[in-house]
Amino acid sequence: MSVTAERVSKVDKNKLQKENSLLHTAFEYFTTKGFSKTSISDIVEKAGVAKGTFYLYFKDKYDIRNKLIAHKSSQLFRNAAAELEADPSITDFTDKIIKIADSIIDQLNSNQTLLTFISKNLSWGIFKSALEKKVSDDDIDFSEIYQKMLNISPYKFEAPETMLFMIIELVSSTCYSAILYKEPCTLDELKPYLYDAIRAIIERNKIKDN
Repeated sequence: MSVTAERVSKVDKNKLQKENSLLHTAFEYFTTKGFSKTSISDIVEKAGVAKGTFYLYFKDKYDIRNKLIAHKSSQLFRNAAAELEADPSITDFTDKIIKIADSIIDQLNSNQTLLTFISKNLSWGIFKSALEKKVSDDDIDFSEIYQKMLNISPYKFEAPETMLFMIIELVSSTCYSAILYKEPCTLDELKPYLYDAIRAIIERNKIKDN
């Protein structure tokens, strides 16, 4: 590696470290102090960077929150996709969706701080961005994975994006109460009903042959 290339590599690494430090610190504050009570000054002071550095990576506090949601959501889907890939016995489209949902639910159940953060701040626009845009190198584009699943499915669907939206809304709203409050029942008790509902949503969207 040339001296110039080495310097560029060090600069890029330094930039990445600063951005990751800001993201990590923001997540810590948002989940302990609360989003509304956290200031940019709080974040940069704890992260050990200048306020001007913050604006090199993020437009404002809302931007770093949205990128955090995108990053954290991508990590959930990346882990779920890895679990699905590790089980080649699952070939049916519906079973794949349920496997992914089950993995994400279990991840959120084991990290309830993340569940609270995502559920409080998530909107479809932000979530769609999370599916399509990488915040870090290890993030995945779940929209590509979803499209591949649709392409190899023997079935065609009327509105695949709407179908995914309905499933995500169903999973997030029902599991939030079941995980945090065990209402109206425990998560284990809820899952069979939830997965039957997912099957019904997918079945409803299948284009039937005349």
